[in-house]
Amino acid sequence: METMIPEALQGEVLGNPIVVWLAAAALALLVWLVLPAVKGIIVRRLSRSATAEGPDSWQAAVLQITQRTGKVFLLVVGIYAGAALLTLPPEVERVLGWIFVIVAFAQAALWLDRLVSVITEWRIRQADTAAASARSAVSLVRFVARVAVWSVILLLMFDNLGIDVTALVAGLGVGGIAVALAAQNILGDLFASLAIILDKPFEVGDFIIVGDKMGTVERIGIKTTRIRSLTGEQLVVANADLLGSRVHNYKRMSERRVVFSIGVTYEPPADTVEILPGLLREIVEARDSVRFDRAHFKGFGDSALSFEIVYWVLSADFAVYMDIQQAINLEILRRFEALGVDFAYPTRTVHLHRAGQWAAAEPA
Repeated sequence: METMIPEALQGEVLGNPIVVWLAAAALALLVWLVLPAVKGIIVRRLSRSATAEGPDSWQAAVLQITQRTGKVFLLVVGIYAGAALLTLPPEVERVLGWIFVIVAFAQAALWLDRLVSVITEWRIRQADTAAASARSAVSLVRFVARVAVWSVILLLMFDNLGIDVTALVAGLGVGGIAVALAAQNILGDLFASLAIILDKPFEVGDFIIVGDKMGTVERIGIKTTRIRSLTGEQLVVANADLLGSRVHNYKRMSERRVVFSIGVTYEPPADTVEILPGLLREIVEARDSVRFDRAHFKGFGDSALSFEIVYWVLSADFAVYMDIQQAINLEILRRFEALGVDFAYPTRTVHLHRAGQWAAAEPA
């Protein structure tokens, strides 16, 4: 039976029939054409979903990662698929394997690099409008993460190419330890900055107290935080020191508990003293934006009868609190004046007697 293959196609090249070469070329071309078409379909569908769901959806993330699929990678995949039909010399197969490993790992690095960028960009969008420092810090994290991704990919690529990376990994480990020890303070402040930005114990514009220092946060940097004190100067505090301290954040206070005491003299009769707690309650409850807690005759002082009053100001504004306290103080002053109750102040009574006075008073 005569063969149906033309005579011109019955030869061999590198040990493979020309027909097999044509089949390999056709397969490579088909893969190279089909994969970009599939990529285009996926990108169009994800684009519609990402538009509907928003930039922070998983569709938007997958879309950006898919768009980083390179044409060179698709071409190499097509060539590698076609070469699978051929019987090639070991040297050629080894070179093709190297090329595929290099391109495949490079493409994996591009995908991971885009994934890191997507996550950090999402985090930046989640930061509020005053977090310019957050953007810079997250950008630094993105840079470090991308360096780590490419470093790991390169090591894996070298290892798959048959290169011994043990010495290289050991050298990088020793070098990393040396760098970490040399820059441990800087790295500590850097990670503290990230903790502040991500955990948000305070933000730009918050009024905080750290130790004996207080002021408004102006900027959260990579290494330090700037605080504008009440006296006008700028305080520069290391981020690691801030995280190691107890921070009082007054910006997030919704209510303010107020406790104050007054003292009156011992002259008023018991009936008058008895009505004073109710009078103090009436004075406090007459104010707006106030929730009364208690008022009690607390005890006997050295020179005063002590009363303690507790109430809540339903506002975090310090000026509002001071206005309310001032109004309460003035009203207490007026009402006590009308009752004839005097405020106490430190006094001391000294009893004097003449020499022999007590002896003369004794019975004979």
